[in-house]
Amino acid sequence: MPRAQFFSPQAGRTIEAPQHVRTRFSLGEVVRHRVFDFRGVVFDIDPVFANSEEWYAAIPENIRPDREQPFYHLFAENEDGSYVAYVSQQNLVADALGGPVEHPEVAQMFEQFENGRYRLRRGLTH
Repeated sequence: MPRAQFFSPQAGRTIEAPQHVRTRFSLGEVVRHRVFDFRGVVFDIDPVFANSEEWYAAIPENIRPDREQPFYHLFAENEDGSYVAYVSQQNLVADALGGPVEHPEVAQMFEQFENGRYRLRRGLTH
């Protein structure tokens, strides 16, 4: 399978990844973590793990996800507040609540919420 490279600011290095990756979720989609109690809206997708080694090593080995899968950047929320999360595809499911995410940064990237998802602002699309 052909591979490509991209620079990851989170990892501080160049990452190698497949040229084409199938993702289960897309930008603007609202998802929920499979294990932990939080949900969020997808605002970026890495084709493979592209964060720091320290971040990866901090995950307990028995639940550490495979690096060779998409990882999603989320504007996340739980009962304690809002934050940015970085989650492997294997740990995400579609959000059954179907409602908007109350995160202060959502409005910077997305327009209105309709039909269970957000639409990316026009100035941010390719």
